[in-house]
Amino acid sequence: MADLEKDLKKISKSSVIPVYYQLARILEKRIRLGKLKPGESLPSENKIASICGISRMTVRRAIAELVDLRLLSPQKGKGTFVTEHEFAHTVFEFYDFFKEMRRKGKEPSSKLVNVRIIKADKTIAKKLDIPIDTKTLSIKLILAADGYPMVYEEKYIVYTKQNPIIESELRDPSLPSLVSSHLHKLPVTSRRILQVTIINEEEAILLNTKPHSPAFLVEQILYDKDNTPIGWGKSIYRGDSYKLVSYDGLNPGREKGGIIDYE
Repeated sequence: MADLEKDLKKISKSSVIPVYYQLARILEKRIRLGKLKPGESLPSENKIASICGISRMTVRRAIAELVDLRLLSPQKGKGTFVTEHEFAHTVFEFYDFFKEMRRKGKEPSSKLVNVRIIKADKTIAKKLDIPIDTKTLSIKLILAADGYPMVYEEKYIVYTKQNPIIESELRDPSLPSLVSSHLHKLPVTSRRILQVTIINEEEAILLNTKPHSPAFLVEQILYDKDNTPIGWGKSIYRGDSYKLVSYDGLNPGREKGGIIDYE
C-alpha cells in the first residue's frame, strides 16, 4: 500500500495531462507489471481521492477507463478488483529521458531540429487514419546527455490552425501533452511498438554516428475515447548507447517486464 501511495502522490494537478488520465496510467502500469495482482482489490475511491487530493468523480473516471480495458472489475458492495488476465507479450517500460539521465549523473538536454506544417504522406496518413495531404504538424528533435546525442524523435499530429503550439511546449514535448494542448482531445489509450532498425543517412548525421548502424525504434500511437488515432511518434535509440533489459520477477526488488536502458 505504501508503494502505491508513493506512485499516486506523483500525480501533478498543474500538468497539461488530465489528472484522471495520469491516475489511470499509474494503475494500469502497476497491473501490467504485476504490482497489482489478479483478484487484488483497489483502495476505496475515497482513499485514492484523499491520497491524490482529487475528487471522487475523477477517481471514478480513471477506474471506468480501466474497466473498459477489462483490467478492473467492480463488484457491487465489495469494491473494485483486478481482473484475471493473460499477456502474450512482455510489458516494457520506457523511462522519462530527463529524469533517467539526471539519475545517472548526466545533464539532459533537447535540441529542436524543426517544426513544420506538412502534408501527410502515405505513412503518416496510415498511422493517423487521415487522408493523404492532410495538414499535419511535424516536430523533430534530438535528446542528448552531456551534449552527446542519444535519441532522435519525430512526432506528428493533425494540424489545427486555431491552436498554435507555443515555444515553451517544444522544450520537452511528450506526445500526450502535444495532443492535449493542440487538439484539445484527451488521449485515452496508447500503443507502443518496439523494433530493431538501421539508422539512415539523415538520422546518422543528427545522432553523430555511422549510417546503417543498429538502433532501437519505438513507435507510439495515441487514441481518443472513440479509438481514433490522434497522435503518432517514433523514437530512434542509438544501439551503441542503449540495451534492452528484461526482468522475469525472480530476483527480489526487480519488476517483471523490461526496459530500454541507457548503457
